[in-house]
Amino acid sequence: MRLSPSEKQEIIRLVDHSRDGVNKTLRDLGIHKSTFYKWYHAWIKKGPDGLCPKRRTQQQWNSIPDEQKQLVVEVALDNPVLSPRELAVKITDEQKIFISESSVYRFLKVRGLITTPAHILLSASNEFYRKTSFVHQLWQTDFTYFKIFGWGWYYLSTILDDYSRYIIYWELCKTMKTEDVARTVGKARKLAGLKKGQWPLLLSDHGSCYIAAELAPYLKSIGINLIHGRINHPQTQGKIERYHRSMKNVVNLDNYYCPEELIRAIKQFVNYYNNERYHESLGNVTPADVYFGRRDQILKRREEIKIQNMKFRRVLYETEKQKII
Repeated sequence: MRLSPSEKQEIIRLVDHSRDGVNKTLRDLGIHKSTFYKWYHAWIKKGPDGLCPKRRTQQQWNSIPDEQKQLVVEVALDNPVLSPRELAVKITDEQKIFISESSVYRFLKVRGLITTPAHILLSASNEFYRKTSFVHQLWQTDFTYFKIFGWGWYYLSTILDDYSRYIIYWELCKTMKTEDVARTVGKARKLAGLKKGQWPLLLSDHGSCYIAAELAPYLKSIGINLIHGRINHPQTQGKIERYHRSMKNVVNLDNYYCPEELIRAIKQFVNYYNNERYHESLGNVTPADVYFGRRDQILKRREEIKIQNMKFRRVLYETEKQKII
């Protein structure tokens, strides 16, 4: 909390006339001793003027122009669900203007536009020991469930590419059986368009539908090798666990009265997740950007935009400096 010069002067007066001593008085006032003496010495040297906040005598060369600050506010108001990180990337990609995440946060904080997120996303405590280095090296799969009023329980089967986090295929099923797994994995393989010799690993938990004796031989016959995570350790499938949690945090905000309504809501979220949501662990690109090989080009373009903006701000600074001279 910032105090005005008159408030600082009043604190100096209170401490100076207190019978309880400096330390106890400052503790009662909640003022740190070093802060108080900084004010006191400034007051001794310059009087009340010494208690005024310091002003910058020079504009910094990399100061962000006012019109760009206003742009941050306008984009934030148009996209209230985006975090400062996502807003910074969006402005860079769409407006070709580089503004750091910390600067976006600072501008929005000053204007009271920073709020607590609507839902908190938990992350797994440990990562899977198999580190992937390319698309279709490892897929993760799991079921999650939804209850539809008047229809009962439905089960969502999802296939996620571990390297890109791209949702390859998903299907809302009436049951959670081995044939549901086989069907969804088969459709994912077809959609992925795997070439001959590409044999992705499929990682699942130890659910009964995944450990059935007939599943592994079938998957192997279509070029998929099935492996299982450690028992009682859901972090092994951490990426798909986090995805399902994120998806349900949004989809479950509404009630659904038929399967078609739920399917539309899931489809909308998957499209947002794959193609629009900037993923921090992917370098602030979307899963689709990684899956389709666009990430390096996007990151290179962002770096070029950053360099151009830094050069522009320095030229603007030098121009304003010459005007002052």
